[in-house]
This record gives sequence, structure tokens and C-alpha cells, in this order.
Amino acid sequence: MGVVVGQQAPDFELTNTHGTPIRLSQLRGQNVLVVFYPFAFTGICTGELCELRDNFQLFEDSRVTLLAISCDTVASLKTFAEQEGFEFDLLSDFWPHGKVAQDYGVFNEERGLAVRGSFLIDADGVVRWAVVNQPGQARDFAGYREALAAL
Repeated sequence: MGVVVGQQAPDFELTNTHGTPIRLSQLRGQNVLVVFYPFAFTGICTGELCELRDNFQLFEDSRVTLLAISCDTVASLKTFAEQEGFEFDLLSDFWPHGKVAQDYGVFNEERGLAVRGSFLIDADGVVRWAVVNQPGQARDFAGYREALAAL
């Protein structure tokens, strides 16, 4: 069962590319967009995250903290972030493998990866918008614009 709009977002703590633990509950008081993606360095994932990077000002203007999560290792994500110039946190859900993706209902057990799930969480920790696409289906960026406008 996945996360449902209107419910509290499951809390988590994951490590970013700098080795810093990031806990969702410590971001209360801020709007947060949590973006799950299958793997770093893959075509659709790179395209989606670069689109977020290229529109990063939209999230800053909306006072939304952007967190991107995959089941890759921290070392892999660090190289990916440096290569692509991401200014937002990439978080590793590597171990326990896919635990946070499981909590959000976006873990593909057979393939050991997160599917494309995005969750906009308000300052009180409530999920206000969500979209889930399978690995081969890119998310439409217009959905992010609409969700941010509705905050």
C-alpha cells in the first residue's frame, strides 16, 4: 500500500552525498518534495533530475526543499551529483535496501529499485500531492508546477 494524499508522510533518515544524515521530520515547517527514481546515470532518471535542476528556482521560489532518493550507494550518488551539477540533496536508500521506498509504496521488490514516485509534503508533514510512474515512464514536469501552485 502506498502513501495516500492527506496522510502524514512516513518519516525517514537517509544519508546525502556529503555523508550527512537528513531526517524528514527535521524539515517540519518547510514544504518538501520527495522524488524517488530508479538509478543514477540512467537515461530517464538523468533527464528527470536535470529537469528538476534546470527548474530549481521554481522550487526555491515556492519554498520547497527538494530531496531525490534512489537505492544507489552514497558514493555513486556523489559522483552523479558532481557530474550533473545538482544543487539539491540526493539521498541513498541503499541499506536496508529500499526501506524508505517500501514505506512509501514505491519499491519494486523483483528489480530491487524504487519506481518513479513523487510526493509533495507540506510544512506539517502531510502529503498534499503524489504521482507514481513505473521505471520506463517519465514524470510530466507540468505536474510539479500544478502541485506547487496549489500549495
